[in-house]
Amino acid sequence: MGMTMAEKIIAAHAGLEHVEPGELVEVRVDFVMANDITAALAIREFEKLEVEGVFDRERVAFVADHFVPPPNIKAAEQCMAVRTWARRKGILYFEGGRDGGIEHVVLPEQGLVLPGEIIIGADSHTCTYGALGAFSTGVGSTDAAVAMATGRLWLKVPPTMRLFYHGTLRPWVTAKDLVLHTIGHIGVDGALYRAMFFTGPVIRALSMDGRFTIANMAIEAGAKAGLMEVDEKTLEYVRPRAKRPFVVYQDDPDARYEIDLDFNVSDWEPVVAVPHLPSNVRPVSELADVRIDQVFIGSCTNGRIEDLRLAARILQGQRVHPEVRCIIIPGSGPTYRQALAEGLIDIFVEAGAVVGLPSCGPCMGGYSGVLGPGERCVSTTNRNFIGRMGHPSSEVYLANPAVAAASAILGRIASPEEIRLEAVPV
Repeated sequence: MGMTMAEKIIAAHAGLEHVEPGELVEVRVDFVMANDITAALAIREFEKLEVEGVFDRERVAFVADHFVPPPNIKAAEQCMAVRTWARRKGILYFEGGRDGGIEHVVLPEQGLVLPGEIIIGADSHTCTYGALGAFSTGVGSTDAAVAMATGRLWLKVPPTMRLFYHGTLRPWVTAKDLVLHTIGHIGVDGALYRAMFFTGPVIRALSMDGRFTIANMAIEAGAKAGLMEVDEKTLEYVRPRAKRPFVVYQDDPDARYEIDLDFNVSDWEPVVAVPHLPSNVRPVSELADVRIDQVFIGSCTNGRIEDLRLAARILQGQRVHPEVRCIIIPGSGPTYRQALAEGLIDIFVEAGAVVGLPSCGPCMGGYSGVLGPGERCVSTTNRNFIGRMGHPSSEVYLANPAVAAASAILGRIASPEEIRLEAVPV
């Protein structure tokens, strides 16, 4: 019996010829990351190990993104502690500025996460890198600390769930809609401790930005990892950036899938996940009566240049509704500069949006755009749990950037088809 991509990667890193779902194995780790929140916990656990340095200074990175620039003294102290430790140990460190931004945008841009690798991060959305054909997964800060010290980790081999997408995407249906439709179909535990393998002609037609969006939200279905095959589009993205050699793995023709699902996307329309689960998916056309207070376009899910271009296409020549706050945050320094060069930032500002510095922003309800009691936000982020972006009585509606931008203009959940676009789109 052949192996899936996930099984092949794990077997290679465990020094084994073959692995089966359910096996417990110890694997070599290619890269370890943590952010300004989780790194503080990992540092504390690392110090208990009484080792001098990390296993490889070029394969460990801290990315300060949740509370940067620090909004208060406590956040400043924590960022300072993480920054100081990273410099003392000589590991990779990113914080704002030229190359900084959101961890899951920065690391692929910098060529630090690559196909065929095992990547762990003290952040649940580490599964983002599966878009590159890597086995990447989130772990707790204790596991991250041990991996930082030893370069090794144990894990249970997950079964693979294959999701095949075919058909023709309708206008305004994006990668975000594909993954929301999927989670709506299987539920938030539908892929529990499985490797989701996204494939088919619709996936292959997506840009890398779109693929990152889908892999990013595999965890929202309970998955251990979310992977995609490595094709020429992947290699065109990776080769100019890669900081080290890599190996490409593909599913064997006789690979075994625990679950095999087929999706025809031709009749899908843009959708919105209503409170308080990413699986509570409804067509945007059914939600026109939902008034909103805020729109957020950004995050590790939809803060890349393609997302900003899509939002700008809707906002060009328009005005944000006077009763709505519209916050747009590029996912990284390079993304910000690209948006600036293309004139997207001007479009956002002219429309009345607030453009923030590259960071997680209001995504997890701790900084820059926190929601008050009863407020509603249309967000391009990945979670809409109770209290996720602020007060427990606030509501978060997950959507793609075009739906978010249209909603910002009309002051309610809206389809992009309701907006008259300029003659020359961005």
